[in-house]
Amino acid sequence: MSDQQLRESKSKEQTVTRAPVPPFTRESAIRKVRLAEDGWNSRDPEKVALAYTVDSRWRNRAEFPNGREEIVQFLRRKWAKELDYRLIKELWAYTENRIAVRFAYEWHDDSGNWFRSYGNENWEFDDHGLMRFRYASINDLPIKESERKYHWPLGRRPDKHPGLSDLGL
Repeated sequence: MSDQQLRESKSKEQTVTRAPVPPFTRESAIRKVRLAEDGWNSRDPEKVALAYTVDSRWRNRAEFPNGREEIVQFLRRKWAKELDYRLIKELWAYTENRIAVRFAYEWHDDSGNWFRSYGNENWEFDDHGLMRFRYASINDLPIKESERKYHWPLGRRPDKHPGLSDLGL
C-alpha cells in the first residue's frame, strides 16, 4: 500500500460515524451508554475497538492503552482472565461531547473465584461519535457465587433485566 493510500485509509477510518454523536442529549447519552455496554458484553475485542478513535487514549486501572491495536490486545487479556463477564453501565452525567458512567460487572477467575468489579468511567467523543479518551477507575470485590446478581445468558443484557440502580448497586 502506498503512503497516499495509507493516509486515505486512516482518514477514512477516522471519519466513520458511530451514532449517537455529540452534542449529547440525555436520551442520546443513555443510548450511547447502552451501546457501549452491549459492545463490551459481546466480549469481541475487534468489535469493541471500532467504537474508539484510531488514536484513542485510555487509563484502565494501571494500564494505559493507546490506539485501537493496544485496545484490542488489552481486551483480549482482560477477557482471557475475567471469565463469564457480564456488565451493566449506567449514565451518571453528560455534557456536549462527554459522558460519565458508573458500572459494575461480574466475573470469575480460572479457579472459580467470583468478583463484582465496580467503577466509574469518563469518556470524551470526537464529532463522529468515536471515543477518543476513556478514563476508568475500578475496584474488585470478591463475592460468593450465591451473591451474583447477573444471571442472563452470556452476551447482551436483556432489556427487561434490572439496571444498577434497580439492583441497589
